[in-house]
Amino acid sequence: MVNTRKIKARLTELGLTQDDLAAKLGLATCTVSQKLNNIRPLKLSEANEIAKILKIDDLDFKEYFFAEPVA
Repeated sequence: MVNTRKIKARLTELGLTQDDLAAKLGLATCTVSQKLNNIRPLKLSEANEIAKILKIDDLDFKEYFFAEPVA
């Protein structure tokens, strides 16, 4: 599962919005929102692209994209 909190915090750190991220990914903002909020599945290729945009290094990739589900 995507760690929504960490992704949104990283967007804020970089001064980006979900609209900005959607534009860079070539997706609709509502689609990006659904993917970041674990409503729609996120493809590995999309996760890799988001990691590039948000400058998430390989060592931190797991923390952002493979979070444990909250019970």
